[in-house]
Amino acid sequence: MKTKKRGYVMTARSAKAEATRERICESVMHLYRDRPLDEFTLEDVAKRAGTTVQTVLRAFKSKDNLVFEALGRFTKTGSPFVADRPGAFYPSPPGDVPAAVKSVFGVYETIGDVVIRNLANEDNNSALKPLLDHGRASHYDWIKSTFAPQLKRRAAGAARQQLFHCLVVATDVYTWKILRRDLGLSRSAAQAAAIEMIEAVIVEENANGTLSVA
Repeated sequence: MKTKKRGYVMTARSAKAEATRERICESVMHLYRDRPLDEFTLEDVAKRAGTTVQTVLRAFKSKDNLVFEALGRFTKTGSPFVADRPGAFYPSPPGDVPAAVKSVFGVYETIGDVVIRNLANEDNNSALKPLLDHGRASHYDWIKSTFAPQLKRRAAGAARQQLFHCLVVATDVYTWKILRRDLGLSRSAAQAAAIEMIEAVIVEENANGTLSVA
């Protein structure tokens, strides 16, 4: 009986500790939506999470460890704070350019500003780099899958790689930023511009080696 009771107490304690860690991580991400990492303190994190700095340090040891785990957790769970798992966040029928642009820009409308901030802080925070590298790789995989029909129409090698690079640029978060934030376009106008860019570079080789719009 005592063994069962002790096991129950330990399970309850572990669940409570995990809930506290989750709450602290959520606090980090909410703060990070509003300001860079170096502009909020552990005191800010603890206050928002409803706990103490001592509890935060006991759980994570340092701010760097905390940030790394917070970003990692939300990457794995599909949080709207972190761009990851492209296939889960913005699926679209292979070859459908308007659907692809609408989907990926929809993600950027939610998390684009946070992603841009992540990229700006990448060199100053070692916790960000592996997550961003993973995000880049996932985005590249999404492009290869989503635009597979267009890529296959290019001869393998330099021609196909060049089209891939163009598609990376056209669907990148920085392209969204330029269109939406810097130029101030509406979402529909920004998407139309991206679609036009993609359609302009989707070409296929004719038998005589010349190029024509697909």
